[in-house]
Parts: sequence; structure tokens; C-alpha cells
Amino acid sequence: MIAETRFSVLDRSRTREGHEGHEALRDTVRLAQEAEALGYHRFWVSEHHGVPGVAGSAPTVLAAAVAAATRTIRVGTGGVMLPNHQPLVVAEQFGVLESLFPRRIDMGLGRSVGFTDGVRKALGRDKGDAEDFAGRIDELLEWFRGTSPTGVHARPAEGMSVPPFVLAMGEGATIAARAGLPMVIGDLRNRERMLRGIEHYRAAFRPSAWAREPYVVVSGTIAVAATPEDARRILLPEAWSMAYARTHGTFPPLPPAERVRSLPMSARERGFYEAGLAGHIAGTEEQAAQELEHLLKETGAQEVLVTTSTYDRTALVDSYRRLARIAGLGAAQELVPGSPAV
Repeated sequence: MIAETRFSVLDRSRTREGHEGHEALRDTVRLAQEAEALGYHRFWVSEHHGVPGVAGSAPTVLAAAVAAATRTIRVGTGGVMLPNHQPLVVAEQFGVLESLFPRRIDMGLGRSVGFTDGVRKALGRDKGDAEDFAGRIDELLEWFRGTSPTGVHARPAEGMSVPPFVLAMGEGATIAARAGLPMVIGDLRNRERMLRGIEHYRAAFRPSAWAREPYVVVSGTIAVAATPEDARRILLPEAWSMAYARTHGTFPPLPPAERVRSLPMSARERGFYEAGLAGHIAGTEEQAAQELEHLLKETGAQEVLVTTSTYDRTALVDSYRRLARIAGLGAAQELVPGSPAV
């Protein structure tokens, strides 16, 4: 099943201790070039505001830089947080991207609103803005179809076909199914919840102009290395950052794995840290291949979106290289039968 599956990359432009945000953004562009050379299908960037550990705050701007630095790989967002923006502006931004990089742009859409009350206030948003996510998606797609009841036309987006994807957190699976859109669903650490979401999505799916059939992208951390210990080492910085965020309320830059090992941790921190290391796909190429086969049999997913972050950029690129070898990636991946033409 691995050979029949697309593999793609989402990079969140994580900052590292001792390095500046501009370095993280440039690392993202370089990683996109590596992913293209290895044969990954698409490369996505994310949206975060006011987070010390993430430099990616303007995903459509960063996507433009990535697309300009690459030639063939699809480029998009994972995602633009639609409640933070007016749908017209989002349509215009993706219309510009598609105009500059035709048939290479994806529009991944999420429903999160700011990380803290301060960020939401700065954005002029509140938690309630996420409640009409489905309505905002409908309005966004109307701008592309040219059917907005306002009489205004989105230039240059109108008439363009930029593939939309829904990041299926919470009721996102229902929204994706009703709109007939491809769905991205994560959290490999909670397989039961993920499988329920996929089952519901497929059962409720309504064909649309964007997708004739359900299209499932599973996302999560995958770390592949020469030894199981080296693969686990890749996971340590992100696991610690997540534990720190849950216990201190701020998401810090990634520390080196060696420093993580020597850090004193409270019982609560240790609990979050150990939980952060569990449930991922991590190990040697043989071990990762076995786990991937099991995941794909469980989910029936057409695509895997890899979201690994770590301090050691060399180890990260090596992990993607080993995963590409497992997946048999070449210069380009063929379309999966029945999948949307994206």
C-alpha cells in the first residue's frame, strides 16, 4: 500500500535555540527544495501568531517564497486559519499565488483562532469566530465560483480552481464531508478518534466539483533513522517544547536533544513529555515501513502528510530521505486512482 500512497511535507518553520526566526523561514525554503528533489508530492506551510517557537506567521507569503524556489512540487498551506481572515482576502491571495504558479497551489484551511487571548485581541477576533467555519468556507468558494451575492468579484481568483482541503479538527470531518472537500486529519497518537473521524467523513461525504470521492490525508510525525535510538532522538526537542507549553503556557524554540536529556522535569512535565514521545511512527526504515503499512491499512488514506520538527536539521533531512526510500518516491508521483487531480 505504501507504493500506492502519496507522501507530502508540512513544515511549521519551528525556531531553534540560538537561532533567529529568519533562519527558520530560510530553513523551510531549503527543506522544500530537498522535498522536491526527493519526490514528495506537496509542501505545505502553517499559520501561527505570536508564538515564540514558530516563525511562520504569514503562510501565503511563505508559500510564495517556497513556490518561487521550487519547480514542480505542489505548494500550499496547512493551513490558513480562515476565522482570522476575510474570505475575500484569502481568495485574492490564493488567486495571486495560482496566477504566479499555475497548477501548483493548494489551499489548506483550518479553523483555529489565535493561540492566546492577547493574540486574538490583536487579530480583532475571538473564539466565537471559529463557530461559522463552514459558512466561511462556503463564502470563500463562492469567490472562486463568481457567485458571491455581494456583486463584488474577486480578482484574479474568480474562475480559478485552487484545490481546497479542510484540516479536520473536531467537527472538521463533518464540514469537509458536507462540502465535498478533501480532508486532512492528524493525531496519530489517538488512532481510535482519528479512525472515527475518517469513518464519519466517508459516510457523510457528498461529491462536489472539488472531489468526486472522499480523499483522506493523514498527518503526523514520522522519524526514520539508522537506529531506533537515533529516531527517538529526533522526537525529543518537539516533545519537550509541547510539555513546556502545557505547563508554562508558552511554546518555546526547540532545544538540542542532548540538552533535553539533561533537563530536570517536574512530575507533570515528565508526564506530558513522555506522552509527547508516544504514538508516532519512529524507528529504522524497516520498522517505519511496517508501521506505515499498518496505518494505511487502518485508515485507507490516499496520502500521508509528514509534520516532523526537530532541532537537528541534518537529522531531519536524513529522516525525509529515508522515508522517501521506503515510499519509493521518484521525481514525480502518479495520481492515485479516484483522487482529485491535485
